[in-house]
Amino acid sequence: MGALQAGIIDFVATDHSPAPPDLKQLESGDFTTAWGGIASLQLALPVLWTAAQKRGANLTDIVRWLSTNPAKLIGHQARKGQIARGFGADLLVLEPDQAFIVTADMLHHRHKVSPYIGQELRGVVTQTFLKGQQVYDYPNFTHLNQGKIITR
Repeated sequence: MGALQAGIIDFVATDHSPAPPDLKQLESGDFTTAWGGIASLQLALPVLWTAAQKRGANLTDIVRWLSTNPAKLIGHQARKGQIARGFGADLLVLEPDQAFIVTADMLHHRHKVSPYIGQELRGVVTQTFLKGQQVYDYPNFTHLNQGKIITR
């Protein structure tokens, strides 16, 4: 996180790798022979936001690390990576102060394994828009974890 905050690392990306659990070497714990990556795309923002808050980063930092700087890397800085006229309307609505406990049943991945199961994460995504069209709506997010959203 310090390297992100210092600008040494420009952005964060995920290696979403939804391999079957048996390829992950869960029994042996031998990560040198395990299939690389983790099924975590759904949790990327809450994982980063949880860590960032603990280290004094803010939502502006998150936007830079997850949106603005990746758009620059691929040469799309003139149409992606910020909220402005003429830019792609790929947006999300975040409840940054809400926390939740990750459970296998909440995962939208094919294989319900994640190193984050059982962890408390902050930031609940309630809506997602791609090119201005709503593709995800979770307005009644209070039933997440059977109503166990944690507010602090």
